[in-house]
Amino acid sequence: MYASTSLENQPLLKCHGVWKVFGEKSSKAIAAITERGATKADILKEFGCVVGVSDVSLSLQKGEIFCIMGLSGSGKSTLIRMFNRLIEPTLGQVFYRGTDLGAMSSQQLRETRARNVGMVFQSVALLPHRTVLENVAFGLEVQKIEKDKRKQLAQAALAKVGLADWGDRYPSELSGGMQQRVGLSRALAADPEVILMDEPFSALDPLIRRQLQDEFRDLSKSLGKSAIFITHDLDEAIRIGDRIAIMKDGAIIQVGTAEQIVLNPADSYVSDFVAGISRLHLVKAHSMMHPIDSYRSANPTIDFASLTKVAPDADVDQLIKINLEQKQDGIAVVDDGKIVGVVTTRSLLQGVKGRAQDEALAL
Repeated sequence: MYASTSLENQPLLKCHGVWKVFGEKSSKAIAAITERGATKADILKEFGCVVGVSDVSLSLQKGEIFCIMGLSGSGKSTLIRMFNRLIEPTLGQVFYRGTDLGAMSSQQLRETRARNVGMVFQSVALLPHRTVLENVAFGLEVQKIEKDKRKQLAQAALAKVGLADWGDRYPSELSGGMQQRVGLSRALAADPEVILMDEPFSALDPLIRRQLQDEFRDLSKSLGKSAIFITHDLDEAIRIGDRIAIMKDGAIIQVGTAEQIVLNPADSYVSDFVAGISRLHLVKAHSMMHPIDSYRSANPTIDFASLTKVAPDADVDQLIKINLEQKQDGIAVVDDGKIVGVVTTRSLLQGVKGRAQDEALAL
């Protein structure tokens, strides 16, 4: 899970009741939405406006990687650009560490983007006539940091992404994956607290993409960075994210951990999204176990000492191997030295198959 602080617990980034309506009559459209509940279709028909983001409230905690996913046109790229005011909300507020971005002056906003909230786009847009090192240092140059200092910071950022020896090369000499690493190092050079990532790996081959996903997560965690990561790929969101928000038609349908979303999809739309996801390493024992009190009541003669014991985060794959190797039906889940529940063959199969949201585990 993501880290939290006692401050604390104040989100680094937060948006509240954010809307984005595109079109010349956006103010009238918003009035129609707030006063009489006009729908997205109504707004398009009556005002010729398009609702890009619809009443979204989200928060990013310190140390968290928060993935926002949805199909093309769902509003996710519009939403992430409102987190640093590249796009102005039509209605609602966005906060960085409790400060309303909408109330910032142009100078304050530029400084926040330069120092606190970095961004990596799908197209890294490296300057072809500049070396890799010069590209990484470009943002520092804009900040008027002196040359030797920005060179030092850029070299350190390149080292973090494994490109320490490529500073003198030009973008045309790099592969697509390497160029994305340069884009990430450019964002890291200013040492921002938050990194906004807009589908940075979507154009890459699957193997390189998975490698960069792992590298990004490991790097973010090791450096203590927080990130909002946009993707249209649920596998990518699961691989990277501590929490996931699923968008549809500009609105947030569900927010939760990957395990929560897969086990308890909010509606049929989310169910369709997660239908093909492997649960072997996703679903954990704590989600499949029978609570100890109810299990003991239903099985008063059970010898708990004879059961194989696992931690609450043991996954389906591990539990299947244990189940196949032992004779008794039951695996004890132990937390802080105490048995808190039991995974049975039946509950394990339900964890593999999935169950309806209102279907309780049956003993």
